[in-house]
Amino acid sequence: MTTLRAINKTRLICPVRSVSISISAYFSTTVARFQESGVIFACMKTLILHPEDYPSTTFLKNIYANLKDKTVITGGITKAVLRNHILSVDRILCLGHGSSSGLFSSGQFPDYYIIDDSMADCLRTKTSNIFIWCNADQYVHRNGLTGFYTGMFLSQIDEALMYDFPYTDDLEQVIDESNVGFSSIVGRHINEPLDVLYRYIMRDYGILARTNRIAKFNHERLYLSQPQPDLFGYKVVSTL
Repeated sequence: MTTLRAINKTRLICPVRSVSISISAYFSTTVARFQESGVIFACMKTLILHPEDYPSTTFLKNIYANLKDKTVITGGITKAVLRNHILSVDRILCLGHGSSSGLFSSGQFPDYYIIDDSMADCLRTKTSNIFIWCNADQYVHRNGLTGFYTGMFLSQIDEALMYDFPYTDDLEQVIDESNVGFSSIVGRHINEPLDVLYRYIMRDYGILARTNRIAKFNHERLYLSQPQPDLFGYKVVSTL
């Protein structure tokens, strides 16, 4: 069953104001202004890859609920088809359950992993990706990718117990508060440039982490890597 859904395919039009300066100077000034305001990111075509695993990853829908120009894929296609989708958009959000080897298909795609090392080459063509699954950091580092990504992210009781959090009467409530808080913060700033998004997440989720032990664990495992110019072109620099 194919469950590819195209949602709100209307592109935003970025306004351009004419001024009497050189083309290069105008371009640099305009891009800088738009980057600061997040307009360029608001105009991006975004692919969301979110294998359905109800209800354990439902909270992640908050991240992309308000995106305008997006295509959501939840299952039913091959990696070859997915590769074409990735190459046709500006950025990709990979959300769900996974491991250091990639993003699990969760029974929704033909292969066990829908994102693995075989998909890294096309992901490498994008610089504004978001990878949210358990131990995505190891996948990102191994494949030299850029974007915002998570390390081990506790979102279920069994994961918390695995990392020696004692079972208490409020554990499920604490996890739910962490999940909803995190996804709401990311969703609120999803159209910002990645470095701005990262700063907001670290600040706002960090506030929750002061009183929420699960959020504190997760907050310590949030990362950003961006391409930075060097003498030979670009290199990937990670914020750890």
